[in-house]
Amino acid sequence: MPKVSSVIVPYATYLRVYEPLTAFPEPERGHWARYARRPDRPSHQDELRRSLADLVPTPPVPVPVHESDDAFVLEADGVVRVCPWRTRLRGWRALGELAEDFPPPVLDALLPPVVRHQATRDYERWLADHPDARPWIRTATWQVPINWFVLFADDEREYVKGSADEEPAMRYRTPMVQARRRVARGLRALREAVDESLLIDGLVDVGRWLEEFHPRSLVELDYGGLVHALPAGTLEGDRSAADVAEGIAALRRGDEEGAGAAYGRLVERWRSVRDLRSAN
Repeated sequence: MPKVSSVIVPYATYLRVYEPLTAFPEPERGHWARYARRPDRPSHQDELRRSLADLVPTPPVPVPVHESDDAFVLEADGVVRVCPWRTRLRGWRALGELAEDFPPPVLDALLPPVVRHQATRDYERWLADHPDARPWIRTATWQVPINWFVLFADDEREYVKGSADEEPAMRYRTPMVQARRRVARGLRALREAVDESLLIDGLVDVGRWLEEFHPRSLVELDYGGLVHALPAGTLEGDRSAADVAEGIAALRRGDEEGAGAAYGRLVERWRSVRDLRSAN
């Protein structure tokens, strides 16, 4: 089990967008500018701890009562960028996806129907006043969706092996313009090779989401807590973004065998993680 003091289950991965301060209207821009200068900003682990703490009461609190005013901050090339948590909005959206992950009896035991129905009504009322709301963070559990890897190149991979004083980590970061370009190229190659697929649908969805943000944003894929479900050797040798890029390049060349080989490496690499999820 992961240490409670560091990364805690669930084994979740994250796709984040960091927008420059200029993307935000006032007074929100001023808030984030002041926030970015704070020395006591909460960490990724703090966000997870707060989320899990709401599940302890009886009945549990599936969605925070108030929206978070915290964010992750990233400074690169002299530009300060922020990724707002928007924990309440993400909680509402995740609640709507729970039925896909759990059978009704298990779901009812985790979150009583009355709690879920009240949260759904609250979300519908809120959404009526905020029709354009979108999260800066997408989350997946027990996997990294293949369409996320399309956004990145292998040389953007950052791997931290970890030690007694440092958690292991795996992440990719890329400029928004590169992410959008790769989505467009990937979609062209896939559509020319197959009529329809879940990968195409997922990539279209991610592409539309990216279009909502400032062109000078940075996009980050973070393996998050999933690094604790992968053996160290597997994580160190994980070149999933390279495999996806190779598969797409093969499709553009009409090389079905090469595309199949790249896809096969992906399937083999992530099979152990899927097996852990089934055994959990």
